[in-house]
Amino acid sequence: MPEKNAENPSPEVRTLDARSLRGLAHPLRIRLLAALRRDGPATASQLGERFGESSGSTSYHLRQLAAHGFVEDAPEHGKGRERWWKAIHDGTRFDESLMYDENPETRGAADVLLQEIATIHAQETNAWLGDAVNWPKEWRRSTDMSDYTLRLSAEQSFELIHRMHELINSYRDLPPAEGAETVRVHTHAFPRRNGE
Repeated sequence: MPEKNAENPSPEVRTLDARSLRGLAHPLRIRLLAALRRDGPATASQLGERFGESSGSTSYHLRQLAAHGFVEDAPEHGKGRERWWKAIHDGTRFDESLMYDENPETRGAADVLLQEIATIHAQETNAWLGDAVNWPKEWRRSTDMSDYTLRLSAEQSFELIHRMHELINSYRDLPPAEGAETVRVHTHAFPRRNGE
């Protein structure tokens, strides 16, 4: 996908294949990549401190992410021997066919990735709930934790998801407004059997 610019504001997204999925599917790697995407370039030491890991561990996992094309050096940030890393893409696209791959390692990697994303979403939501009282009233009223139960066909659900993504992406490159903060938006859409 082309890089985002004034004519094409869409984020640059990497579509996972079986090899890159297996390279990413480790809880710490998923979190390291997310941190670099959200917060910008960092060193292995900074990331190790943030996640309670040794710099040797974070350095190893960053090199694995680099070998699979997710991160690269950010020499413009380094001083001396300090090695900075940055994310190459704005996001990752998961192809659901990987969940049904004939290779059990690929299926296992898909499960690790999706379970870790669900865990991160729950942790982020719980962190917000624990800290909400410390935010100004205008921010507390500008948050949402809703759920809906709809009767849709698979095609309608697919359409809904893509329309939500288009709407969210339309806000991605707005000029910074006064008082702007980083806002996390989670979406989940899945079928459920009656009685579950």
